[in-house]
Amino acid sequence: MDSSDYQNLIAANAPCGALAIDYPHGHVIPPHRHPHAQLLYAIEGVLCVETVDGRWVVPPTRGVWLQPDVEHQVRMRGDVKMRTVFINTPELPNLPTRSCVLDIPPLLRELIVSAVGLGLGARLEPDSRAWHLLRLLVLELRTVPVLPLYLPLPSEPGLRIICEDLMREPDQAATVEALAAGLGIATRTFHRRFLAGTGMRFGHWRQQARLLLALEQLARGDKVIDVALAHGYTSQSAFAAVFRKHFGSVPSRFFRNGEPAPA
Repeated sequence: MDSSDYQNLIAANAPCGALAIDYPHGHVIPPHRHPHAQLLYAIEGVLCVETVDGRWVVPPTRGVWLQPDVEHQVRMRGDVKMRTVFINTPELPNLPTRSCVLDIPPLLRELIVSAVGLGLGARLEPDSRAWHLLRLLVLELRTVPVLPLYLPLPSEPGLRIICEDLMREPDQAATVEALAAGLGIATRTFHRRFLAGTGMRFGHWRQQARLLLALEQLARGDKVIDVALAHGYTSQSAFAAVFRKHFGSVPSRFFRNGEPAPA
């Protein structure tokens, strides 16, 4: 069963429900939406979750939180072992109020595994061990940190085309002056509109785009030097330094054993 087809299989009295699905590299779940909030988590491989407003790149030990009724598409990079949690109690205080990437610490990871083992749809006895396990999973979601693994996309057509071009060819070195001239606007106006449309300065956005796109290639097992050059870096060491500052681990060790290794 595809996660997009689950409909209303969560029992009415269950705090949440979870299922496990494995996908091959390159598989795409087409645009769809759910009535429940959702946590998408991969124990192996990288998830690329796309909405009209932007893209989340989700490596192992991270998960993307999606608000109810957010239309999204999911692309797999590397063979993916995905675990999905549908939340039945979104009214709890301190749950994320917008879609974002979350860290998945060991306790939450084990709770997700246990929730998958319970299956979807089974009615739970009030105050049972299973009910408390699922309730604890939801409560733990309130404590995990939000991570900067989101790439917003502007709605202004000209800026959006520029962003989509840079995502297709992240190694291109077009200057801000040239990009602004192509839109027929001043450089200062370009910066102002870009910040208003994405919440990020253009230089920061471009670096974020290169790093998140690099994660997709690293998940396939591409050589670090090839990934570095394909994303506009002049050397493997320059790429590794930026990558380590952003993700806390060098690229060659990031996917070892399915999770980031200590730097």
